[in-house]
This record gives sequence, C-alpha cells and structure tokens, in this order.
Amino acid sequence: MDPITRRAFVLLSAPAALARHPAFPSGMGAWEHPFEQLAREESGRIFRRARIVLAEEPRTITSAPAKRSAGGLHDYFSEGDYWWPDPKNPTGPYIRRDGESNPDNFVAHRELLIRLSMQVPALAAAWLMSKEQRFADHAGAHLKAWFIAPETRMKPSLEYAQAIHGIDTGRSIGIIDTLHLVEVAQAARVMERNGGLGKEIGEGTRAWFRSYLGWLVNSDRGQQERDQRNNHGSCWLLQAAAFAIYTGDDAVRGECRRRLKDVILPQQVASDGSFPLELARTKPYSYSLFNLDVLGMNAYVLSDASHSLWTYKPPDGGSLEAAFQFMTPFVADKKAWPYRHDVEYFDDLPVRQPSLLFAGMAYRRPDYIQIWRQLNPDPTVPEIIRNHPIRQPLLWINR
Repeated sequence: MDPITRRAFVLLSAPAALARHPAFPSGMGAWEHPFEQLAREESGRIFRRARIVLAEEPRTITSAPAKRSAGGLHDYFSEGDYWWPDPKNPTGPYIRRDGESNPDNFVAHRELLIRLSMQVPALAAAWLMSKEQRFADHAGAHLKAWFIAPETRMKPSLEYAQAIHGIDTGRSIGIIDTLHLVEVAQAARVMERNGGLGKEIGEGTRAWFRSYLGWLVNSDRGQQERDQRNNHGSCWLLQAAAFAIYTGDDAVRGECRRRLKDVILPQQVASDGSFPLELARTKPYSYSLFNLDVLGMNAYVLSDASHSLWTYKPPDGGSLEAAFQFMTPFVADKKAWPYRHDVEYFDDLPVRQPSLLFAGMAYRRPDYIQIWRQLNPDPTVPEIIRNHPIRQPLLWINR
C-alpha cells in the first residue's frame, strides 16, 4: 500500500468520515457506514485517476473557438448530435436522423466540459481521502480557469448549445450538456466545506454557479428545458437541484423536490416502472438506463431526514422504486431486454450506474449494490462517457 492510500485509511477512522446520509435507513450491514466502505473499495481507482489528472493543465472552451457559433469566445457552443446534411440539398438546412450521431458536428466544447467533469471530481475525491493539498490545489486551478479568470472563463448561460446548421443558433435541449457540471459543483462544495479550497476559488466558483442557476430557472431556454417530458426534464431538475444545494438556494431546492413528486414521476414513469417516452426512442435501453440514473440522483440529492423521494408514490403513474424494480433486472442481464436494441452502442452497456449504489442503500437491497460492483466504473467509449456524468460516488456520500 502506497503512503497516500495508507494515510487515507487512517483518516477514514475519524468519526466525521463515517456519517450516514440521513435519508438512508439503518440496517445495511457492511454499508452502515458507506463512506468508509466505499473509500476502501474505490481508493485504488481514485488515486490512479487523480495522479494522471495532476499532469493535465486546465483547458476551457476559449481554447477551442467555434467558427459556426453565433456567440462569442466565452459562449459555450455545441451542435445537435442527430442532425445531418440533407442529401437532396447538401448546402441547405440539416435533417434529423434520430439516434445516429453525426461525427462532423462541433463537439469540442462538450469534450472539454466532459474533461473537466472527469478531472475535478477525481482530484477532489483523492484530496478527501488523503488530505494531500496538491490534489485540491490542482482542482482549484481548473475551477479558476473555467469559472473565474476573465480570459478563460465560460459565460454562465447556454444560449448556443445544440445548434442546428441552417435552422437554429441554439436550443433549450442543449442544457443537457451541462449535466456534467453537477459533479463538478459537488466536488467544489465538498472541498470548500472541508477546507480544501481557498476563499477566492470557493467564492468565485460558487458565484458562477449561482448565476448559472438563475439563468436555468429564469431564462426562456431554461424554462423550456424544465418543461420537457422526457430525460431532458429529469436532467434540468438534477442540475437545478444540485446547483441550488451548492449555492444555498433553499427555495429552488424545495421547488425541485415538489416538481419531482408532482410532475416528473407522474409524467415519466408508468405504473409498471418503465419509461414509455424513452422506450419509444431508437436507443430505448440507453435512454432508460440514463433516465433511471438521473432520477435516482435526483432522489438522492433532494432527500433528507424529512423528505424521502425514494419511497414516494404518486397518485397517478409509477414510483421511483417501481422504476428500479423494472430496470435493474435488465442491468443484471441485458440479454433479457425484451424491447428493440439501440441503434448505437448497445454492446457497450451497461456501465456502473451510480444510482444503483444509492438505491441499494435506500431500499436495503444488497443485490443492487452487488450488481453495481460488477459493472465497469470507467468506460472509454466517448458516447457512453457522455451519458455517465456521475463517476465519483464518494463525493456524494460525504455530504
């Protein structure tokens, strides 16, 4: 055992590290103290990744100018995945091919955002376990470049995301791209609360997320995305909830809790626990897994000692517990999937869905945790990485 990992295990004996999340019931045996258990299981993976990231310098969207963007250097830009040149009109507006990603569309900003979402949480998790300041300092350098430094920061809005050539300079559904900031915000929150970030980095990063949350809640694009009935609505909710917790906005957090109960679950979950809107897509398996993960994370971040979203049952429609009961058997055995196979990447799924871990603790289902253990925590296929935004569950256990 190397010195950093050995020191991490010593730190794990501190009482503060053993706190359970208040929404989880007791009686989980080895998972009674999930931080300790998870840290022991994840330590090798966490430190391997963090040491790699220490050698990676910050790069923000300003390092990749988007020539087709209607915005400026600091505006995030992406193009809709499923839009292609029209063979009948090659220079005209693009046409849609659902589920088929066009490799020639601009994705550099998204790739940089995903890069950030893999770097900062890994560094934060390594710092949380070891208290080696170099991990927190390097995470802070990335946060400063993205959210504070005038020369390199990203604007806290998404007016130009998922544009379509010849049709739209940006769309509300592009807000799903910043789902990858959810764990970045959690990493910053954990480091700041535990003394890892300096005042300038902590306050500056939090101010950026406060501005972005305001845009998410109040802008036309944000409200349009909020009202989407499929996984886009779920993803808006998780972002708003996580950013509200980070910035201390209890009003938004309370509204997110109400929306999950009164809108999202009744609209999206059938009585048998399936997601009809996701099953109707050309990637029904991928979208169902993705939506289950996002809904599970929503339940986790919005639950507390007074509110358990895990056990809530809407008057109409299905519950989150029914959704896990429906989908988990197909995570354990994909061959049993009775619906059509995805047009892309079906063979690359499933990967380690973080919501399975939290659902296993919430529902006292060790079998869920065992399934989670057996899955790949670090996929390498870019499209799978894109739909796997929570990679360091240790940061969420230590809330």
